[in-house]
Amino acid sequence: MRGKFITFEGIDGSGKSTQLRLIAGDLRVRGFDVLTTLQPGGTPLGRRLREAFLETEENVHPMAELLLFAADRAQHVNFLIKPALAAGRIVISDRYSDATAAYQGAGRGFDEKIIDQVIELATDGLKPDLTVFFDIPIEKAILRTNSRTDDETIKNRMDRETTEFYDRVRKAYLKIAEKEPPRFRVIDANGSIEEVHAKVSEIVNNFLEKD
Repeated sequence: MRGKFITFEGIDGSGKSTQLRLIAGDLRVRGFDVLTTLQPGGTPLGRRLREAFLETEENVHPMAELLLFAADRAQHVNFLIKPALAAGRIVISDRYSDATAAYQGAGRGFDEKIIDQVIELATDGLKPDLTVFFDIPIEKAILRTNSRTDDETIKNRMDRETTEFYDRVRKAYLKIAEKEPPRFRVIDANGSIEEVHAKVSEIVNNFLEKD
């Protein structure tokens, strides 16, 4: 039986990565076979692309950014996500194609048709079964990002974007949620880690119990 594909989306500082680790741990304790991954960087090639793009000091052309993320996603889909789903595993990804629509589409201003074409090519039509969007005010997310000190959250070039950029990204996510309510769930990520985790658990458990 095919596995389930769940994605967590949100602007930087929304807490989605922390919540992904927590829910994956809960599911594993309950006996589920869970694969967690992230984009960009979920494969060896992806990790090299992530380092080359996010940690570079040079200016990166928006089209180069779009195609780099697409290359990472194509590798990710074909060599990690699809095989895991075929094996019946639950795949939970920290970002996926909605991030391209939000960040490169709305954030960088690419035409929606171009974004749709690139996403279709990179994903080969694979869409998540469930997407959870962690919604948080831009100012609060930026404060969280600026306060990071641990090695896992080294500052990268996306952390230097403006409030206006992240406002466009957030609005794009909410627009996708309005267009695809069966797939998309929006969570208020303003609460404590425990409060948000309770919401995530309810959504994910209800989703898995449907089958």
